[in-house]
Order: sequence, then C-alpha cells, then structure tokens
Amino acid sequence: MIKFRVKVMLALREMTQKELSEKTGVRPPTVSAICTGTAKHIPVGVLNRFCQALNCQPGDLMEYVEEEAGE
Repeated sequence: MIKFRVKVMLALREMTQKELSEKTGVRPPTVSAICTGTAKHIPVGVLNRFCQALNCQPGDLMEYVEEEAGE
C-alpha cells in the first residue's frame, strides 16, 4: 500500500498544513486528506506544487509499504 509522508516533510520544514495550503493554492481539506492518507486520488499538479513548496522529490512524499497477510 502507498503511505503518504507529507506530515513528515511538513515537520522537517517546520511548516503547517495551513501554510502548505497557502503556498500551493491547494484547498485545506485536500491537504488534510493527503496528510491523513484518506485522499482517493492526487493530481500530478498537486504533487508538483507540494514538491516545489517543500523543496523535495515525489518519493519524499510517499512510500510503498508491503501489506501483511490479513490486511
């Protein structure tokens, strides 16, 4: 499964979700959904804006974690 690490990147940059929303123009509920992993899809443009604002690569924002049997 894909796990989002946006919260980690925000903490490393000492930035809030609100600040990320303001810097990127992405609506606060969308930023929150991505941070909590409840977003159904993420447009490439949003990833691009996050990477610009956080000065990172897409791979810094998400990771693949092997699901254990029974999940």
